[in-house]
Amino acid sequence: MNTPIYDYLKRYAASGMLRGHMPGHKGVSPVKGLESLYSLDITEISGADSLFEADGIILESERNMSSLYGSTASFYSAEGSTLCIQAMLAAVKFENRTVIAARNVHRSFLNAAALLGLDVEWLIPEYSDGILSGRINLVSLEEILRRTNNPCVYITSPDYTGRTADITGISALCRKYGAPLLADNAHGPHLRFMPEDIHPITLGADMCCDSAHKMLPALTGAAVLHTSSEKYAGILRHCMSMFASTSPSYLIMASLDLCCPYLADRIRGDIEEKLPLAERYRSRFADRLAFAEGDPFHITIKAAESGLDGLSLAQSLRENGAECEYADRDTVILLMSPSTPYEDFARLEDVTEKALLSAVRTPPRKNDFRAVLPEKAMSIRQAFFSPSETINVDDAEGRICASVLVPCPPAIPIAASGEIIDRECIGLFRRYGISRVIVVK
Repeated sequence: MNTPIYDYLKRYAASGMLRGHMPGHKGVSPVKGLESLYSLDITEISGADSLFEADGIILESERNMSSLYGSTASFYSAEGSTLCIQAMLAAVKFENRTVIAARNVHRSFLNAAALLGLDVEWLIPEYSDGILSGRINLVSLEEILRRTNNPCVYITSPDYTGRTADITGISALCRKYGAPLLADNAHGPHLRFMPEDIHPITLGADMCCDSAHKMLPALTGAAVLHTSSEKYAGILRHCMSMFASTSPSYLIMASLDLCCPYLADRIRGDIEEKLPLAERYRSRFADRLAFAEGDPFHITIKAAESGLDGLSLAQSLRENGAECEYADRDTVILLMSPSTPYEDFARLEDVTEKALLSAVRTPPRKNDFRAVLPEKAMSIRQAFFSPSETINVDDAEGRICASVLVPCPPAIPIAASGEIIDRECIGLFRRYGISRVIVVK
């Protein structure tokens, strides 16, 4: 499969052209060792196409990506899945949809809802791993769909622990009620190429975002917005341009371009080789560690259930040479991928053996998390744009959440904008190490 963006950048870098255009570095690195990187970094010059008016090399590359995912259209983002989420929500805003969203959304969803003034009906998942993961109950979803006028449905799948939703069942319900299905598939761009194709577009989603940089060999910030709908294919590029920089990174776009031949020729072989290694890791530690079910490349250790303090285990892994994706007292997530070097799986086994020797032991316990929606006092948009102040969590009971102040990862809201912070919220803030919150004055 060809790589039109990358090939153009190479030709331009080799041309010796005087760069009377942005960026200011003029293709010259300020330090040794990065010359080739800087030489490929350009802006929208003649022949380089333009991301949000694409009709040349960018459009050609996007069509390559679309053919690989079986989408009606696919659009590149150099600003991560955040831009894709904003565009998906803008598309349904044009239709005056009420968004039904599973609560374990990324904070970028809330920020976009505030900017767009969206109404959100929350669906509480049946949680199993704190706020990170939960199952969507189809009966509960249908109850909300039945009473909601002009709905659409927004889900996160895979969630942060790698759990995938029943997208087939959810999409069938959405079709029954005329509701478009939007999926935050940021952690699942590889799912199209697994032994069983469980990518959201395949299973019936109308739109979904893939963070290529999370699970594919792409640079940070590389993402793709897919749609299976001709209707949305006609407006999504415009929707993306409403939020995006007018100077998208060509380096990030080139990394997406280079993903196309990788997906076409190599990823299935990498998956076939690496899946047994991920399973071998789980099997080796099955008598000492409890693992969450889900995508095999998300190795989610249920630390508390394993009789371990998750933060201590993460520190022990770090001290022995392995950095995890995420850790709290209950959970440790090691994010591998089809591109993870073969030898790193063996290294991870050795590091884990050493880490278990020094990690702090605790009485094993199941995750007893439950969630009740806080009372809503005002709209997301009204709260977000109200005068606000940052206060200590211990002083927040009864105050209205203004905007979400949670770290990324996992960036999942405990109290959403416009909701009244109650004792249960405060307990969860403490549990996840959040000491300050932003509240309406």
